[in-house]
Amino acid sequence: MLSLAVLLPIVSGLLMLLCGMKARRMRELVVEGVTIVTSLLVLICLLNRQEQPQTLFSLLPGLPIAFRIDGVGSVFTGIVALLWPLATLYGFEYMEHEGGESHFFALYTITYGVTLGISTAANIMTMYLFYEFLTLSTLPLVMHGTSDEAVRAGKKYMLYSFFGAALAFIGVMLVIVYGNGGGFVMGGVMEGSGAGNWIVQVGYLCAFLGFGVKAAVFPLHAWLPAVSVAPTPVTALLHAVAVVKSGVFAIIRVTYFCFGAQLLRGTPAQTVALLLASATIVYGSTFAVKEHHFKRRLAYSTVSNLSYIVLAACLMTASGLTAALAHMLFHALIKITLFFCAGAVLVKTGKTQIEGLRGLSRVMPVTCAAYTVGALALMGTPLLPAFVSKWLIGTAALEAGTPAALVGLGAILISAVLTAIYLMVPAFFMYFRPLDPQCGLREGEMRDPGLRMKLPFAVLMCCIVLCGLFSDQIVTMLTAIAAGVM
Repeated sequence: MLSLAVLLPIVSGLLMLLCGMKARRMRELVVEGVTIVTSLLVLICLLNRQEQPQTLFSLLPGLPIAFRIDGVGSVFTGIVALLWPLATLYGFEYMEHEGGESHFFALYTITYGVTLGISTAANIMTMYLFYEFLTLSTLPLVMHGTSDEAVRAGKKYMLYSFFGAALAFIGVMLVIVYGNGGGFVMGGVMEGSGAGNWIVQVGYLCAFLGFGVKAAVFPLHAWLPAVSVAPTPVTALLHAVAVVKSGVFAIIRVTYFCFGAQLLRGTPAQTVALLLASATIVYGSTFAVKEHHFKRRLAYSTVSNLSYIVLAACLMTASGLTAALAHMLFHALIKITLFFCAGAVLVKTGKTQIEGLRGLSRVMPVTCAAYTVGALALMGTPLLPAFVSKWLIGTAALEAGTPAALVGLGAILISAVLTAIYLMVPAFFMYFRPLDPQCGLREGEMRDPGLRMKLPFAVLMCCIVLCGLFSDQIVTMLTAIAAGVM
């Protein structure tokens, strides 16, 4: 059944490309139907996890393409299965003003299956194969509309992704050769493998930097702000779920399930990874403050927050892994909400700059409320989820106690101040500035989007609040996963 969950959206999307469904109503029913059925299949697989991998086929003897859901994989798989139907529903209304919907939603559906292939991969070769497919399936989505800006963004995304894939392949090959085929095992497969310590460290850094391209680790991050030119349903998934979280998830996999945290802890390779993550946190937050384009500001925010997860993961402790999983979950819910809000503003008012948001709460109350909830959550307001995950990251860094970990803690504290600035300034414009008389909007003239865009807002706001209220139970579950109990 797990293989079916991965293949169903891929095959369905390919058929839609071949058939070229033109009837909008039928296309939307098929796309949402396939997406919901896939998510239900994933739910069944999550509730009935199988220990033995499901092999689809073998590339070579001893090199299977296989799927299995373990504890860490269940977190990413659950995020994808929850958010994809909401993003698809949002996309139906949004894409009406973009055009090219038949081609767009076929690729969108394929990308769902490819992302599940990464989250449920049973070994490093399966993950790497679907990781490459993810670039191929999302590249046309980034370039949708084929404007000059979109084409430039697509080229940058392609070059960075292919460079990262080539770099990561070095680490993948080392794990396969020295790690008995590269099957994922908690604790890693390289200890006692016969590989020299320097080989392990160089291989890990290659994998870290290679997969770190999609995780937007400095200095390999520049593609991420550039692709904000893509339609919002794409950028929401790129920045919150599919691409960037695949990069972070791959780093977690190679750290804890391939090279091994115990083997890497205290090495120069760990120090380099921690320092790069710390630099990215401050860099992304600083540029988010300076950026006046609404979606690009959120993109730089993603650059920063992804490295919160990377920093926690690279502490290479159980508490660090718990914190990384918590922020991966909470950031996905919050950031997709913020991007949905930016997309709604663009579609309904045409505003793209922060200054253009002034007074919008008077004409888009639902959208502005959703943005404010997301902003308060991401900046770490107590009782909301990101406060919990950032607290966990900070305490894990203190527990580690190494100089590089303490540098990371300092980066988090600096970023906390900058995050409050770059997220609350748009909210201030929305609520405490008058409408621009030249903007073409009149107070009381409702510009909130329709139900297909507002329903995902409502669901996501509820999820954010509930994650804050029940964070203790969520963290308890993630702690058990990090300890290998679940």
